[in-house]
Amino acid sequence: MEKFKVVSENRKARHEYHIFETYEAGIALTGTEVKSLRAGKANLKDSYARIDNGELMLHQLHISPYEQGNRFNHEPLRTRKLLMHRYEINKLIGKTKEKGYTLVALKLYFVRGKAKVELGLATGKKTYDKRQDIAERDAKRDMDREFRDRQKE
Repeated sequence: MEKFKVVSENRKARHEYHIFETYEAGIALTGTEVKSLRAGKANLKDSYARIDNGELMLHQLHISPYEQGNRFNHEPLRTRKLLMHRYEINKLIGKTKEKGYTLVALKLYFVRGKAKVELGLATGKKTYDKRQDIAERDAKRDMDREFRDRQKE
């Protein structure tokens, strides 16, 4: 597998959404944005992707202004263009037109010096689904703990 450096991860997305497929997209950035990302100053919490006029755009990604930046520093919450092949974007257009599907940003990372974002095709979870996931996770944790304790004996 390729080496990559994770800058930011949206851990809450897997709790809030059912993720069906993941996609990797490049992201068009300015110079000060890249420097802030390398310093780890990004937040994916509420970010999502949408197709506007045939282009894939990332909304609500917060990249903090670069501390050594001058008056040409970037806007922290600006909409950023995502880079994917046209056939991939056309496929996503068809999938997001379906009822309830959205593109959620899951991870932001660097691969060979290029900034990439991992998008997940997702639908929102209901409250009972979230509770069920928590119960399953707790049960698995208890079983692992019990198994580990029996191995020690």
